[in-house]
Amino acid sequence: MRNYAMGRFLLVLRKMAATTIRLSSYLCCLLLIVQVHSVNRDNFKTCEQSGFCKRHRSLQPGQSPYKVLMDSLKISSSQISVQLLNTKTNVRLVLDLYGLQGNTARLKINELEPLKPRYEIPMGDVLVGEPKQQDLKVLDKGSESLTLGLEDNKIVLTFSPFRVDFVAGEEPVVSINAQGLLKFEHFRKKPGWVDKLTSVFSWFIPPFREAPAEDAAPGEPAEGEEKKEEENKEEEKKPEQEEEPMLWEETFKSFHDPKPNGPSSVGIDVSFPGFENVYGIPEHADSMALKTTKDTDPYRLFNLDVFEYELYNPMALYGSVPVMWAHNEKSTVGIYWNNAAETWIDISSTTADKNFFSKIADLVKGNSEMAQMDTHWFSESGVIDIFIMLGPRPKDVFKQYAALTGSTELPPLFAISYHQCRWNYNDQDDVKNVDANMDMYDIPYDVIWLDIEHTDGKRYFTWDAHKFPSSKDMLNGVAVKGRKMVTIVDPHLKRDDNYKVYADAKSRDMMVKGGGGEEYEGWCWPGSSSWPDFTNPEVRNWWASKFQYSEYDGSTPDLYIWNDMNEPSVFNGPEITFHKDVQHYGGVENRDVHNLYGFYVQKATAEGILMRSNNEQRPFVLTRAFFAGSQRFGAVWTGDNMGEWSHLKVSNPMLLTLNLAGITFSGADVGGFFRNPDSELQTRWYQTGAFQPFFRAHAHIDTKRREPYLLPEENMKIVREAIRKRYSYLPFWYTLFYHGYRSGETVMSPLWVTYPEDKSTFQMDDEYLLGSSLLVKPITEQGAVGTNVYFPGSNEVWYDIETYQSYAGSQSTYINAPLEKIPVFQRGGSIVPRKMRVRRSSSLMVSDPFTLVICLDKQGEALGDLYADDYKSYAYRRGEYIHRVFSFKNNILQSSNADPNGRGASREWVEKLVIVGYPKAATSVHITVDGNSQSLHHSYDSSSRVLTVRKPDVNITKDFSITIQ
Repeated sequence: MRNYAMGRFLLVLRKMAATTIRLSSYLCCLLLIVQVHSVNRDNFKTCEQSGFCKRHRSLQPGQSPYKVLMDSLKISSSQISVQLLNTKTNVRLVLDLYGLQGNTARLKINELEPLKPRYEIPMGDVLVGEPKQQDLKVLDKGSESLTLGLEDNKIVLTFSPFRVDFVAGEEPVVSINAQGLLKFEHFRKKPGWVDKLTSVFSWFIPPFREAPAEDAAPGEPAEGEEKKEEENKEEEKKPEQEEEPMLWEETFKSFHDPKPNGPSSVGIDVSFPGFENVYGIPEHADSMALKTTKDTDPYRLFNLDVFEYELYNPMALYGSVPVMWAHNEKSTVGIYWNNAAETWIDISSTTADKNFFSKIADLVKGNSEMAQMDTHWFSESGVIDIFIMLGPRPKDVFKQYAALTGSTELPPLFAISYHQCRWNYNDQDDVKNVDANMDMYDIPYDVIWLDIEHTDGKRYFTWDAHKFPSSKDMLNGVAVKGRKMVTIVDPHLKRDDNYKVYADAKSRDMMVKGGGGEEYEGWCWPGSSSWPDFTNPEVRNWWASKFQYSEYDGSTPDLYIWNDMNEPSVFNGPEITFHKDVQHYGGVENRDVHNLYGFYVQKATAEGILMRSNNEQRPFVLTRAFFAGSQRFGAVWTGDNMGEWSHLKVSNPMLLTLNLAGITFSGADVGGFFRNPDSELQTRWYQTGAFQPFFRAHAHIDTKRREPYLLPEENMKIVREAIRKRYSYLPFWYTLFYHGYRSGETVMSPLWVTYPEDKSTFQMDDEYLLGSSLLVKPITEQGAVGTNVYFPGSNEVWYDIETYQSYAGSQSTYINAPLEKIPVFQRGGSIVPRKMRVRRSSSLMVSDPFTLVICLDKQGEALGDLYADDYKSYAYRRGEYIHRVFSFKNNILQSSNADPNGRGASREWVEKLVIVGYPKAATSVHITVDGNSQSLHHSYDSSSRVLTVRKPDVNITKDFSITIQ
C-alpha cells in the first residue's frame, strides 16, 4: 500500500529485538522490508519463475492429445456429459456442456476419478446462484462430431482431436481447444525420487518462512498418497514427471513452496475467429484493448500489493476479474473463466482456419483471410469452468455476465459524490478544520476519510484515544451538514491478546493456518499479524458482527468502511502476500482461493454494514482487492497510483476495463497517491475525476497537504467548479447507476459499446461515454490547451455542455481546452436531468428541483429518463421509487411513467428546461398537467440556438406535456 516509512522500520526492529530469532531470519526480514520500500519488479514472479506457467507456456499449438470417448456420451435436455481421454497418459477427464438461458453456455472439465476433490468456488459466492439452464437440441450426430442447437446458435463438438466451436448464425465466434493446448494436471502419487531430491536441496532452503516465526512444519501428504517404494517406482517411470519443471515444489527468491498435493494446474486455449480486438481481465495498468503477449509475459491475474506500480505491462495488480470480451462490427462475445487461483493469459493475433470452419458453417465467401484472436488461459489449480456469452451486442453480453455474477448494487447518493481523503487526517481538530475550510471556500463534499493512523496502534475497530477522544462528536459534527465519514478496516489483526478483536478470533480458531496447521503469522502495519479466514462463512458472519454499534465503539450510522491491504498484503511473504500452502477453511490451500480473499473481506464488511441497520440502509464499502462479483458489495479504486501525468492518463483505460468487467463503481485517486503533483496536474485530475464513477482525492502521508482550497486561487476556483459540476450531474449519475443495477450496463463506456460498428473506436481509450449521453475527453497532457475529440455517429450532433456549440458526428475536431475547461459534450437526441442549486453536500439537494437539458438531434427530437428514490435505503425494492421517461418530439415535451411498479412520492419538481439546438424563437409555451393548461415564461438565444423555459413548477411524479409554438 504505502512507502514502508522509518517508523514502521523501527517498529519491526523493536519487535525483532524482543524475540529470539536466528540470524538468517533477521537478515531475511530486513531484506523484505527493503523490498516493500523499493520499486522493484524482482519482488514479483515472471512466468519463467512460475512452474505451472512455464509448463503451460511451453506447449506448442498442434493436434490435441485429447479425444472424446463417444461411448460415454450422455445427453439430457440441457446438458451433455462425455469423457475425454488423454491418449498420451491414458488419464480420463469428464466434460460437461450446458445450455444456459440468455444465449449463454457453460463448459466444465474435471478429472473423472481424482484422488481428492478439486476445488470449485462455492455456488452463491461469485456466481449469484445456479445458472438457469436452456434446452440444447441435437441437430446432427455423426462419426466425427456432434452438433447442438442453443437458441439461434450452433455448438459443434469435434471428437478427435477434441475441440468445441460456437457458431452464431453462420459466423464462428468462439473456439475452445482449437490450438490443442488443453493441459490438465491430474492429482497423482508423489514419486519417491522427489523426497530424496528434497532432502538434498533442504540444505539450501532458507531456514525461515514467516519471520520472525520458526519454520512451519511441512504439509500433510495428499489423500491417497503412499510412500511405499514399489508404488513410487511406477510413478518415477513417467517421463512427464521427470522432465517438467517444479511439479512438487519450487522456490522463489528465499521462499519455498512445497506442493504436497502435487501439480494441479489446468489450461486450455480459447480463440475468437473473426475478431481483432479483445478486452477485459483487469486489473492491469495498461491499454483497454489488450495487447499480444508474444514478446512479454502473459497477462497475470494474482491479487498483489504492488508498490508504485508500473504502467503498460501485464504484471498483476490488486484485483482479478477473469472475464474477456471480443468485439467486431458484427457481434460481441465473451468468456468468464470461473477459477480463483493464480491465472495467466497469453494473447496472440492469427488467422482463422477457414478450411475447418467451412465444414461447420456457410460463411466462406472468397479467399480472403479471416482474423482471429487466440488466447491461452491457465490456472495453478481448480477445474476448467468456462461460461461462453454469445451476445450478440455489447449490452447483451453485459446482461449475460450480470446474470452470472450480479450487477453493481445501486449506491447511496453520497457515495457517488465527492470524497476527501488523506493518509492521515491527524486528529479531530484536523477533521474539523478541513470540514470548515471546505465550507469557507464553497467546495461541496460528502465524505471525509480516516486512514490507519486513526486507530489505537493499528488495531482496527478502535480509535486513538489521544487524537480521536470523541469520535461520535466528530461524526455528528459532519453529519449535521449531511456528510459522512469513512474509516479504514484492514483484514490483518495485530497479534495482541489484549486486543479484543484478535483475542476473540483466536479463541474461536478463526485464523488462516500455516502449512503445518499453526496460526499463520506475517507482518503488516501493526507488526506481527494474523488474518481471519474469510473463506469460512462463519468467520464472515463473525466479522460482520463487529460492525454493530455495540462492537465498534464510537461508530454511528454515518460511518462507512474502507477495506485495504486485502490481497492480502503480507510484508514478509512471497510476493508480499500469503504463502501458497496457507490453509483455509476445509483444508483448502491458498493457491486454490487466493484471488477470492479480498472479495470475501469486502462481502463480509458489506454484510456487517447491512446488519447494523437491520438490512434497511445501503452500505458503502471501498475495496482494493477484488474478483468477479465484487461489484455487488461496493466500490473499487485503482490502488496506489502516482501523482504523474502518465498515471492520470492511464486511469481512463483502467476504469474502462473495470467497467467492461462489471465493476462499474470504480475510480482512481485524484491527484495520485504518491508524489507531489503541481497545481496544473491537480486541476486536470479533478476535472477528470469529476466525470469518473468514483470520485475521491487521496494522498500519501509523506506528501504535502493538497486539499483543493490549498491550491492557488485560480486553480482552486477551477477545481471548485469541476466539483460543483459533478454535483449538478448527480441525478444523471444516479440514473446511470440504476440502469447498471437493473441490467448490468456499463456506466463509463468505451465508444464502441454505443457505436459497435465504428471500427475507429475499437482501440480508443482516451475518451469515453457516460451512458450514451455524455462524451468526455479528459486533458491528460502537461501544458495542453486543446485536444482532438472524435465525435462518433455518422448522423449524430454533439453539443458542448458549457457553450452549446454543436459538432457533427463521425469526425475528429480540435477543441480548445484552456486550463479552466474539460471537453464534455452532450449527444443530440438526449435529455439529461441536472440539479443546478449546488449545496454543501448531496443530502441537502434531495428536495431541490431539476433542470432538464434537452439536446435535439437532426430531426429535432430527444429522449431521456430520470430515476429517483430516497437515495439511501432499500425502500425502492418495495416499489418506493419513481422512474420517468421524457420525450421531445414535434415541439412537445412529454413526461410519463417509465415503470408502473414505481409508486414513490417526491417533493422534487422541474424548474427549468434548456432546449439546445432549437431552430427559432418560440411565440408561446404551455404546460398541461391533469387537464389544466397554463403559459410559461421563456427566452431564446439565437447565437447558441438555446430556448430556455422557466418555472414549469411541476412535481416530478406527475405526467405532463409542454407544447412549444
